[in-house]
Amino acid sequence: MKTVTSQYREYDKYAVLLVNLGTPDSYTVKDVKQYLKQFLSDRRVIELTPLIWQLILRLLVLPFRSPKTAKLYQKVWLKEKNLSPLMYYTQMQTKRLAQAIDNDVIVDFAMRYGEPSIEAKIHSLQAQGVTTIKVFPLYPQYSATTTASVYDEVFRVLKKMRNQPNIIGVKPYYAHPQYIEALKKSVLTYIPKLNFAPDIILFSFHGIPKQCVDKGDPYYWQCQETYRLVKNALSNLNIELRMSFQSRFGPKKWLSPYTTDVLKILPTENKNKILLVTPGFAADCLETLEELNETERKTFLQAGGTHYAVMPCLNDSDEHMELLKTLAK
Repeated sequence: MKTVTSQYREYDKYAVLLVNLGTPDSYTVKDVKQYLKQFLSDRRVIELTPLIWQLILRLLVLPFRSPKTAKLYQKVWLKEKNLSPLMYYTQMQTKRLAQAIDNDVIVDFAMRYGEPSIEAKIHSLQAQGVTTIKVFPLYPQYSATTTASVYDEVFRVLKKMRNQPNIIGVKPYYAHPQYIEALKKSVLTYIPKLNFAPDIILFSFHGIPKQCVDKGDPYYWQCQETYRLVKNALSNLNIELRMSFQSRFGPKKWLSPYTTDVLKILPTENKNKILLVTPGFAADCLETLEELNETERKTFLQAGGTHYAVMPCLNDSDEHMELLKTLAK
């Protein structure tokens, strides 16, 4: 029996597939439009009747939103590398994780929307002899709009395969001790680099429609738990902490309080110096580098604020890589 088990293990080959949201191939209107079309056609993201929504999307949303979004991507694009920040940091995370774990394990990455696709990477890994793939959505907090969509796509691909690899998932890590510790260390390391002492630290999570939570999505309370644990970990700072939600889209009510509204109110409370932290993002992207660091900076300063900073995401920091290594194993 031992011989059989040993022989079987010789034929097992493992891979870790990191999956992030996605990015257009470039900041041209054409590429941004293609990316937005795929993203906003996902029924996990937009829960409207497909026929009606596709008409709205193609006739109204894409023609007007694509040029505006392309200009925003152009602002944050890493032109010397010809990569979006999200693509760059995901590549770095993949490279560093591959160096950190067992040499027999293949580490690769895919994007839920755009390239490289989940489908292409699953077939690529199988062609390399991989029999078991650990799918690792880079979302600390679970939401049907993000994590579930990744697994939807994985199983859509598997449905078309006669010889399917074994799939293992990574559960949401919103309360993992190493994740909380990584956030804590990042804050404590970043504050001394500022040229001001913050009156308040605002934890801004990506928002989702409130109706998603009403239907049973656990995202809201997982964000609250992350915030509670980090707040406890930073209790010796003697700086006020709050949480909010950003990136609203469409007319429906989203999770609140909205980051924009909080930024407008804070100066009226004599909170004029602020540090923003984005615990829900595994890598810096358009939402952190443009929406928060530029657009919302103007919101705060125009409301009377004097000092404003956005802390970088965990990206490929040592603490983050130790967390990813633990979860990947």
